[in-house]
Amino acid sequence: METNFILTFTALVFWLSTVTAVPPARWQEHWFDHTQNLVNVFKDQDVAVYFDNEVDSSINWPFQYLGDVWRYTKRTYGNFGSESELYAVFHSGKYSGGHPSTYFDESHDYRNVIDCGSQATNAWVSGQGNDLDIVTHEVAHIVEGASKGTHNSPAFPLWGDSKWAEIFNYDVYRGLGRTEDATRWYNMMITGRDNFPTANTYWFRDWFYPIYNNYGESAVLNNFFVVLSQNFPKNGNNYSRDLNWGEFVHFWSGAAGTNLKALATTAFGWPAEWEAQFNKARQDFPGVRYN
Repeated sequence: METNFILTFTALVFWLSTVTAVPPARWQEHWFDHTQNLVNVFKDQDVAVYFDNEVDSSINWPFQYLGDVWRYTKRTYGNFGSESELYAVFHSGKYSGGHPSTYFDESHDYRNVIDCGSQATNAWVSGQGNDLDIVTHEVAHIVEGASKGTHNSPAFPLWGDSKWAEIFNYDVYRGLGRTEDATRWYNMMITGRDNFPTANTYWFRDWFYPIYNNYGESAVLNNFFVVLSQNFPKNGNNYSRDLNWGEFVHFWSGAAGTNLKALATTAFGWPAEWEAQFNKARQDFPGVRYN
């Protein structure tokens, strides 16, 4: 009898741990300088949307759009924890910009969160253009920071805040059949120029778009996180360090199934240090294979 009770109790605990939490009607912010008492204005099995008191309550475009984005994201990259919802927070007249958090992070109550603000008092009314770009960008950070059950983004110090998001946004717009947004975004990104890792670097034009266009589109983007999770060092569920440039090219080559050294040379240059790193990465991570 005692053994049966223990087994039953253990099963109950496991079941409770896998039940999706119900998004609360109100959510008190407690991160960074955010102190708003948020109101849940929409929820379904995929997305829970929260407004602060200054957001126009008639705005409803995030309900369908973010649901579509999150469903597409999970189809492409897999699940992000056991709780199915994306929590989307909107502010008006404050907290300009946005930030993400993932189900690994205590700071936002272990939820997949995008938190977006604007200094404009009529923020988020259009539901077009930059409104879409910002929220989709923040979802991109959840993908890079929590894919395949692993926390952190070892490539973030190399591609920075927006380079990964540029190709992610483009793929999302195409994947959702939003042809006009995909074209609009492509036209903006194709001329985008950065000063890292070298001056006059065109990340989208010379690196991400050729990989995307030639080696499988959304599949190659997902493959990068698959190959990374299967081969790169971890400490528990966390990546234990960041990628160097040679490793970065090695892992993207594994995702594409072909050696991308020539493409990297065109996009970024190829100093001797990277050559040494690349050769060492091929030795250290022989499970990452390509022609």
